[in-house]
Amino acid sequence: MKQKKLKTLIPFVLLAAISGGSLSISSTNGEARTETTNKQPEIRNIIFMVGDGMGPSTTTALRYWRDNHHTRTMEKTTFDRYFIGKQMTYSNDSKENITDSAAAATAMATGYKTYNAAISVDRNKKEVKTVLEAAKSAGKSTGLVSTSELSHATPGSYGAHDPDRKHMDSIANDFYDEKINGHHKIDVMLGGGRSNFIRKDRHLVTQFKKDGYSYITTKQQLTANRSNQLLGIFSKEGLPKMIDREKSVPSLKDMTTAAVERLATNKKGFFLMVEGSQIDWAEHDNDVVSTMSETRDFERAFAAAIDFAKKDKHTLVIATADHATGGFTVGANGNYNWFAQPLKAFKRTPAFISQKINEENNVKKVLKTYIDLSLTHTEIQSVEQAATTKDVKKISKSIKKIADARSVTGWTTSGHTGEDVNVYGYGPGVQKFSGLLDNTDQAKHIFEAIHKGRLR
Repeated sequence: MKQKKLKTLIPFVLLAAISGGSLSISSTNGEARTETTNKQPEIRNIIFMVGDGMGPSTTTALRYWRDNHHTRTMEKTTFDRYFIGKQMTYSNDSKENITDSAAAATAMATGYKTYNAAISVDRNKKEVKTVLEAAKSAGKSTGLVSTSELSHATPGSYGAHDPDRKHMDSIANDFYDEKINGHHKIDVMLGGGRSNFIRKDRHLVTQFKKDGYSYITTKQQLTANRSNQLLGIFSKEGLPKMIDREKSVPSLKDMTTAAVERLATNKKGFFLMVEGSQIDWAEHDNDVVSTMSETRDFERAFAAAIDFAKKDKHTLVIATADHATGGFTVGANGNYNWFAQPLKAFKRTPAFISQKINEENNVKKVLKTYIDLSLTHTEIQSVEQAATTKDVKKISKSIKKIADARSVTGWTTSGHTGEDVNVYGYGPGVQKFSGLLDNTDQAKHIFEAIHKGRLR
């Protein structure tokens, strides 16, 4: 009898909700909400964030990292509070059905599935329009922020077109040469890759400066500069990992905040793509210390974007990954544990420590300086043996093995993996990004938001 009453009550509640014009979507913690489509604020600004390689295991490990061991429950991360769905990542490649970053970024930037290595061209190598280009055509300001080279696969797919991601100089050229209505299409560019912009055959920095852009190379200059057209390149190639950075190099949060401050001066709004590039690089190297470093860097940038959106009321923030990398496992070898604490004892990445060992030729001293653990004789001996080769990669591998063993981390590959990845969001229209998406849906919904100002 009670069951029957409940069944009749449910349609009534649903009907009341619909007739009352109230529809909302919430994350597992009730944070990612949108108003009804009738009352939805105009979407003026879109911040799209890509944690390159940030698969579900990576964000789970972050939760373990952030956990307060003095409480009985595991605390949620910033990502957890805005979880809204998952997306499929496969590419349209005749030889590979697991995507690379270029094909994934092209799908998210254009709405087209394409072959691996393609930079916003379709399978016939024809250029396809990106959401960044659509935003610029609509009079909005635009920006790219990345911890990789600016002309790397993901930022390149939003701001350029090329049949092969390896053509990083040509991609950098596109940032300058390809214009919308006679104007440069990217207003703010912050990241790495100086070698792609300052070359013997072409000095793109000089050309951008002649066209009114400010050019900066340090965090201090980023803080002081107020130009709304800004080219900031903080390293020759990709930026150092977060825990290896000197004070002169900005964090991903620093760059995201600086980009938003400049782009937000446009009353018509803006589109900004932010990439935490080196989560992927760390996982390719099967380096859990660096993986956690870069995931934390990305989480802080995401939190900054959410803070802006909450104050602004007209900003949609979406964060996801292009794919997962490394087959990262939270627990390994039949051990039902995963420990973050040993990883927190690393003051620098294994690559940084390995370089220091080669320079100083004193394994014990360097390990004691940069790893706040009581290492066993066997652990020290394994690094000392690797150090005799003078091969930084072999030394680094011996240190990574210590981190894996202490944390109980496992890896299945040095490449990409094909599982679905999480989607996080906040702001007007966020309901369109919930549930199970294809990666092309990201672009389709963003195109609609740019053209209509709302998502229905």
